Amino acid sequence: MADLAVQDGPAPTERPVGDPLVVLSGVDKHFGALHVLQGVDLTVRRGEVVVIIGPSGSGKSTLCRTINRLETIDAGTITIDGKELPSEGRDLARLRADVGMVFQSFNLFAHRTVLENVTLGPTRAKGVKKAAARERAMELLRRVGVADQAHKLPAQLSGGQQQRVAIARALAMDPKVMLFDEPTSALDPEMINEVLDVMVGLARDGMTMLVVTHEMGFARRAAHRVVFMDGGQIVEQADPETFFTAPTSARARDFLSKILTH
Repeated sequence: MADLAVQDGPAPTERPVGDPLVVLSGVDKHFGALHVLQGVDLTVRRGEVVVIIGPSGSGKSTLCRTINRLETIDAGTITIDGKELPSEGRDLARLRADVGMVFQSFNLFAHRTVLENVTLGPTRAKGVKKAAARERAMELLRRVGVADQAHKLPAQLSGGQQQRVAIARALAMDPKVMLFDEPTSALDPEMINEVLDVMVGLARDGMTMLVVTHEMGFARRAAHRVVFMDGGQIVEQADPETFFTAPTSARARDFLSKILTH
């Protein structure tokens, strides 16, 4: 396997964070009678790594998907870099270019090579010249450790390699924030660390990240803040050391007792 481009340097949490970049205020979301998000307030600061954890059905993925309007909201506001999330049209497309997203499934174009998958967004959405897009794509593929796979089709790659290509594809748009919706949940156990190592490298480089995950080791290693959700609400949030050693809510203590002892 190619060496992963994880940067040496201080731990991600030693890097300072800046001004508010993503702000959710009073966000509500219903799916029919199900109240999935209930008055959610959350601020992610520039350079901050926020990890969202909680039981299945707690609203974590829905929250993540509202930030680039893959899911609409019923009430409240979401702003990115001071601008409220547009409802549709070109303004929404421009804003989505600022928000990179990596899903559980890799969502790569099966009929295009790895290199084509990474260059497509910048050339079509941002008008980047093909040569410049290819140069940047190869730089990013080296960064995530799959440059030697550039001319293969996604089906010829392992799941871990495909997810790293998906990360490179999102980075190619030069986003202000990266959203990760359980990026390792579809991977075999031996492939999880190669993806998490890339994510730790991004955090160390100062990328603003909001990560929905069940990987508690990543939360301890890379997060500035852990946000615990249950029943569509943020129940508790704290730095990783505080959260994992001294959670204040009974719901968080119960959740941790189940996942940390198995």
